Amino acid sequence: MKTLYVTDLDGTLLTREERVSPYSIEKLNGLVERGMLLTFATARSAQSAQGAVRGLHINAPAILYNGGLIYNYGTKETLFHCTFEEEQKWYVFSVLRERRIAFIVFGAWEGRERLAWYTGLETAGIHRYLFRRRGDERLSPADTVEDLLKGHVFYFKCIGPREQLEEAWNILKYDSRFICIFHPETYSSDFWMEISPRAATKASGVQFLRSRLGCDRVVCFGDTSNDSDMFDICEEKYAVKNADDWLKAKATGVIGYSEEDGVAKWLCEHFRPVT
Repeated sequence: MKTLYVTDLDGTLLTREERVSPYSIEKLNGLVERGMLLTFATARSAQSAQGAVRGLHINAPAILYNGGLIYNYGTKETLFHCTFEEEQKWYVFSVLRERRIAFIVFGAWEGRERLAWYTGLETAGIHRYLFRRRGDERLSPADTVEDLLKGHVFYFKCIGPREQLEEAWNILKYDSRFICIFHPETYSSDFWMEISPRAATKASGVQFLRSRLGCDRVVCFGDTSNDSDMFDICEEKYAVKNADDWLKAKATGVIGYSEEDGVAKWLCEHFRPVT
């Protein structure tokens, strides 16, 4: 059977330094050399994810923006993308602005990927997020809503205290046009709210790759709510020890902590090349 292995990044494969550990890079690259088909599914963009997994030799297209984009790093080819319709992105904007929620917009304009936000309205969490990406060519500060939302939009990210975001979450999560994910941030005490078009899910990304690559079986790894739909459609799914308890309940099994190379250690023990 041809098996695809798909891992989440933050909180699953990555350490708190937002990197793959040297141990995991060595072990996973060795397994890829032996024939393991490996990729990742993440809320990150192509550039952000590439920096986080530097040195890791994935050999299948990556699922980005929680399924909003599928990208082949080897050929530099976009295989699939899913963006908000014009009316949808303006509606999401209105829900967030009416509640004075600051956010970041991920999209593309004139063939260039962009990460846009309203200048002067940043929360501490957004300041921290942007600081970690200083020098990133995608950064696009905006002074007007037209500039903020221009072009194709994949994804909205809000970072802040739980009580500030929860009211908007309780509106958007029931809207059939969107996927709205609400969870604690991996690297701080803030909460994240992530809004995507309904068709942009890790599950749809996995199904796209399953069909394209001719895989009979998919094994995935995750830690929180944006991995839930992926767990629903994979033959085997494993939660790291630091995962949310309810996701552990959905899992085939629980593996080691992300900080202790849980994914790499499990794969070293269980991967067997097809002969």
